[in-house]
Amino acid sequence: MSTQTKERPDVTTDESTDDDTPKFFHYVKKNKIAESAVMGTHVVALCGEVFPVTKSAKPGSPVCPDCKKIYEGLRKGD
Repeated sequence: MSTQTKERPDVTTDESTDDDTPKFFHYVKKNKIAESAVMGTHVVALCGEVFPVTKSAKPGSPVCPDCKKIYEGLRKGD
C-alpha cells in the first residue's frame, strides 16, 4: 500500500487572521465535527463554506454572519 501526499496551495482568504486563527466560526452538523477533527474530512457549513475542522469555537467566539442568519431562519427539528 502506498501513501500519496497532496499539497495544499498557499492561499489566504478572509477566513483567517495572521496568527492562523479563524476570523469567525461556522455552523456545521454536530455529528460531522469529531469525524472531521480526527479523520481530516471536510465539513460543509450552513453558508456553503467547505473546510476541515481544525479549531474549536469557545463561548463568545465570532460567528459567520451568513451561517447565523440561516440558522436563525430554521425551524426547530429541521
